[in-house]
Amino acid sequence: MTEITVNGVRVLPGFLDEGEQRALVEDLRAVVAAAPLFHPVTARGKSMSVRLTSAGDYGWVSDRRGYRYEARHPQGMPWPPIPERALRVWHQVSGVGRAPQCCLVNFYSDTARMGMHQDRDEADFDMPVVSISLGDEALFRVGGVVRGGPTKSVWLRSGDVAILSGEARLAFHGIDRVKAGSSTLLPKRGRINLTMRVVD
Repeated sequence: MTEITVNGVRVLPGFLDEGEQRALVEDLRAVVAAAPLFHPVTARGKSMSVRLTSAGDYGWVSDRRGYRYEARHPQGMPWPPIPERALRVWHQVSGVGRAPQCCLVNFYSDTARMGMHQDRDEADFDMPVVSISLGDEALFRVGGVVRGGPTKSVWLRSGDVAILSGEARLAFHGIDRVKAGSSTLLPKRGRINLTMRVVD
């Protein structure tokens, strides 16, 4: 496994083998059963193309009141615990002593996208964001810490792990497109992205 860097974001290709990926998908089925996927809405009232849920002490939500973390799912139930397999990845690659408090679970269909954004709803930017890709490949674009600067892109494949930390912690990043059918991990295609964060 050769680590690559994209505008300061570390990418570990193939960090999880196929067996580990399949086991983690099963863990996520239990998360979704306890806290169903939902379509978040932006502050402007536009529905996002991804569906999401969360695990941990907090979940990330978005609605007319804006982006924020909440202790409960929009339907009122508490978020389930972060799967141990995901926590293991965090402890292997994060380089910090604190455990994540939120594991955001994004599901991308063939047509879903994620616009360029910063992860800045957390209290301590010295804490990294650790991302795990599962399923179909996605074109990951990374810029600098100022919107509109030059960007670089890399295809994230199933089992890859990315770490936003240090100077790249607040890098603008997004998903331009998903390569439908590029993985057999998920029976109905699509991509799952886990992002783990320390919130407060």
